[in-house]
Amino acid sequence: MSTHFVPENLPTHIQHFINGKFVDSANGATFDVLDPVTNKTYATAAAGQKEDIDAAVAAAREAFVNGPWPKMKPRERARILNRIADAVEAQEERLAEMETFDTGLPITQAKGQALRAAENFRFFADLIVAQFDDAMKVPGSQINYVNRKPIGVAGLITPWNTPFMLESWKLAPALATGNTVVLKPAEFTPLSASLWADIFTDAGVPAGVFNLVNGLGEEAGDALVKHPQVPLISFTGETTTGQTIFRNAAENLKGMSMELGGKSPCVIFADADLNAAIDSALFGVFSLNGERCTAGSRILVERPVYDEFCERFAARAKTIVVGDPHDPKTQVGALVHPEHFEKVASYVEIGKTEGRLLAGGGRPEGLEEGNYIAPTVFADVAPDARIFQEEIFGPVVAITPFDTEAEALDLANNTKYGLAAYIWTSDLTRAHNFAQNTEAGMVWLNSHNVRDLRTPFGGVKASGLGHEGGYRSIDFYTDQQAVHITLGKVHTPKFGTDDAAKVDG
Repeated sequence: MSTHFVPENLPTHIQHFINGKFVDSANGATFDVLDPVTNKTYATAAAGQKEDIDAAVAAAREAFVNGPWPKMKPRERARILNRIADAVEAQEERLAEMETFDTGLPITQAKGQALRAAENFRFFADLIVAQFDDAMKVPGSQINYVNRKPIGVAGLITPWNTPFMLESWKLAPALATGNTVVLKPAEFTPLSASLWADIFTDAGVPAGVFNLVNGLGEEAGDALVKHPQVPLISFTGETTTGQTIFRNAAENLKGMSMELGGKSPCVIFADADLNAAIDSALFGVFSLNGERCTAGSRILVERPVYDEFCERFAARAKTIVVGDPHDPKTQVGALVHPEHFEKVASYVEIGKTEGRLLAGGGRPEGLEEGNYIAPTVFADVAPDARIFQEEIFGPVVAITPFDTEAEALDLANNTKYGLAAYIWTSDLTRAHNFAQNTEAGMVWLNSHNVRDLRTPFGGVKASGLGHEGGYRSIDFYTDQQAVHITLGKVHTPKFGTDDAAKVDG
């Protein structure tokens, strides 16, 4: 095993960023941040409490009510967003190194995340400049138009898988539309989030527009969700946390956007291009260490090609390179945290009682330290098995056969989740009909997960609430106020006069 790479100039202490300044928690609370390859503490981070969230929300509210940001012309904000994108691209190498060090994601995959983050800012810079709203006219009578307004302080709560890129998904549209924000990054991975502060300040984002509070979900996250002056919550994470947030946001009737867990099916029919389907199915569950909400973690294969698929898929899974995340040859790195490693490892043991183990099954040889799990493949998994129904969020996959299209559809829809689905067939009619009958917010036909930023992103059932992406993000982060103007004589019933009865209702 190669010597573990440590990026230069790593912080040993990570602070909040409130009203343009780096600060510690008011009560001095901290938590430890681990490196997933050694599981040693490399830094402490300020642990936000209610009073820290209160300070951040107060700064964001002041910047929204009295600051220049919401009142800027779209082009002015777009210029700043493009400067943010420039800065992200300029430090792609550093960002990728820090992200890999903090998350355990392979370095080659972390590099793509930084460029995607930059593209999010460019995309929304373009969108707000090109944004136009509806006007509806009744000639000689009235005109109605839509006045789009930023809502206020957006609370953004982000996960630990690909954290920097997923933060950009929320930060870019929230800021582009003129809101101010309080970001609460995942406690496992606060390192790359700490870079946003200087990037935004250098780009010209005014103090108070962007605020960051680190901390635990049950402390900082909870306080942000319950704060009466935070009208919007955008959350990406696990379903049970999403349910708690939904309950806690009810009292203040907050706008909610939640992208939650998944147990996405990858359905492979006998007429599929099997080589392409195998490539995609492997990438779909083993890229990003399997720690992706849209992972195709249930592979459903039509019986005539089932045995061949299982054999070839397992053979490939055994050759996937597991190792130090900073080695460019690595395809699966270390899972994010020992707590998560224990969870995934426990599902591997459950799987051994629920399916036929074809590859992996535990810690790879030669990697005795760190949160490493070999790509693990179970075949012949029944639909009521826990590894078929429950989100594992690691490099573990269940393969199940089917005989008919109707059975495939039943299996595909047979979980509480509905985030993504992947369908492989050369029958165009079947592809479209099957896709439309699949309970999933996003479907890829004969493709792995490639997403156009203009399309909606979100799930159905237990996989989420609402959509972001493209104009759906603009809709979420703005209020659409209808303004009506009368152009002719006003015909109003004359209450309180003798004429009232003569006027049609």
